[in-house]
Amino acid sequence: MREAHLSYLACPECREGLKIDAVEARRGDSIEAGRLRCPSCNAAYDIVRGIPRFVPVENYASSFGLEWTLHARTQYDSESGIDLSRRRFFEETGWGRDLRGQAILEVGSGSGRFTEQAACTGAFVASMDYSAAVEANYRSNGGRENVLIVQGDLFAMPFSRRAFDKLFCFGVLQHTPDPRRAFACLPPQLKAGGGLVVDIYRRTFVSAYLTPKRFVRSLTRSMDPERLYRFVRRYVDFMWPLCGLIRRIPRVGPSLNWRLLVADYSRLGLRGDTLREWAYLDTFDMLSPRYDRPAALAAVRRWFHEQGLVGVEVAYGHNGIEGRGRTPGGPEAA
Repeated sequence: MREAHLSYLACPECREGLKIDAVEARRGDSIEAGRLRCPSCNAAYDIVRGIPRFVPVENYASSFGLEWTLHARTQYDSESGIDLSRRRFFEETGWGRDLRGQAILEVGSGSGRFTEQAACTGAFVASMDYSAAVEANYRSNGGRENVLIVQGDLFAMPFSRRAFDKLFCFGVLQHTPDPRRAFACLPPQLKAGGGLVVDIYRRTFVSAYLTPKRFVRSLTRSMDPERLYRFVRRYVDFMWPLCGLIRRIPRVGPSLNWRLLVADYSRLGLRGDTLREWAYLDTFDMLSPRYDRPAALAAVRRWFHEQGLVGVEVAYGHNGIEGRGRTPGGPEAA
């Protein structure tokens, strides 16, 4: 982390600003190893491999740490050959391409595919994840002068309140113990008039009660992540020839493969080894999380209004349900 970014951090215990307590290693202007301390409650937080750590390494998101370590660059546009991350980021947020002078908070970074897109706007980007995926994100984006990567808890965020102009939270809420409470933690991080964008899986009767995923997850979500990942790779490899045939069925082929618990992104234009790599990643992603709690459209809209957000737009989109809104007051975010 860079000392210039310290003003964005706060003690998650008492909300006071943090001080640098020790510096053990530097790389240029970045602190690679050291310690932060709260002068108010005396809590201390280590900086390990350039990343301030506010949570234990092992936690309920450990499976995400594994998948993004093994697939650190799989979903980056430069690796996949398609511009899915760029399109999804800008279409889902509706934000401009030049956000210099603004501060963006990303809650739930994974390996950093959207961190990269946010940073390319020129804004300052604070990117947080609960899991060890921050390691992969740091390798890809930590060298950018406008990026701060933090390992922290959505329910006790280590950031100064009202410090950000924009906040996005993609692919996260459904994987928390309480999506509604998780959502309520987001608006307090925004300045007046700040823009909030979230998405969450869509809850339907079929997804809740009739999909094979629901029943298989009762067994897999408590498995050791490394063991489950090995099983997923073997399963995908075993099914791959059959999935190739099913994929050719007009209109419904890829959807049938998803029903067989093989993630199939062929409709996006992925082919060959890249398509299989995404199948490993997202098949594991659907079976491994401890929590998987989709929501209904009306519920997500209610969350926005409960928090007093204005300019609310909630609709079906890229990842199920997308929601956008602003905190009251201030100029409307561009």
